Amino acid sequence: AHCPGTSSEDAGKASACSGCPNQSACKSTPKVPDPAVGEIGGKMSNVKHKILVLSGKGGVGKSTFAAQLAFCLAGQDKQVGLLDIDICGPSIPKMTGTEGEEIHQSNIG
Repeated sequence: AHCPGTSSEDAGKASACSGCPNQSACKSTPKVPDPAVGEIGGKMSNVKHKILVLSGKGGVGKSTFAAQLAFCLAGQDKQVGLLDIDICGPSIPKMTGTEGEEIHQSNIG
């Protein structure tokens, strides 16, 4: 059995959800389209290159690799943004020495 995904009517209810730490969150999430998707898509269209680091397994070094890649590109005078969406404990702030720092927010993102 596989994860039905958060937008599915079976989210949090399917047999594959049994034992998942996010089961209750998925079950209670409203099944409506996120109104921010269009806005995010518009803003991301201004980003020339996007690199996604992912794996189906935890503990394989995705965050370490992403942080090192970001440092390497920044060292080549590239403009770099790094987003960590690890719901089990983001480690990027620790790796980049930015724990406790505030995120700059403005009307353009």
